Amino acid sequence: MKKSFSIPFILTTLIFSILTLNSCGRTQDTVNCFPSSPINVTLNLNLPAYYDLNNTGGWIYINEQQSGTRGLIAVRNGSSFKIYDRNAPHLCPDTNTTLEVKDDIYILCPKDNTKWLLLTGSPTDGAATGLPPKTYTYNYDASSNILNIYY
Repeated sequence: MKKSFSIPFILTTLIFSILTLNSCGRTQDTVNCFPSSPINVTLNLNLPAYYDLNNTGGWIYINEQQSGTRGLIAVRNGSSFKIYDRNAPHLCPDTNTTLEVKDDIYILCPKDNTKWLLLTGSPTDGAATGLPPKTYTYNYDASSNILNIYY
């Protein structure tokens, strides 16, 4: 028996596939519409602009070239760092979805007031999502005090 597919079936399947790929659903660590851009930043922590990263709990916004679509937040946590994307992980990019540091303790999404702990990225009680902010890998050379962030 010969199977045939009708043109309306093929068009319906194609349209459904495209809508599914472009929808704002969730992946494992962010929504599907989370922007993907190269991350490649080198910071010399000996420079005055980056002094805050020499102390535990110190943080800075990074808006260098190749630091994502809205920049990064870098936080010193003892001998390690956390590097967060400033796009909210649970919302498609929109007005007021750029993450901000508040009171040197929290990361805040101004769109829905979701908060995460700055040092760990853990959602706080009442957070609108269980997703932590997207983080990036880094290399740190303590002898030269150079921090390389990449994705």
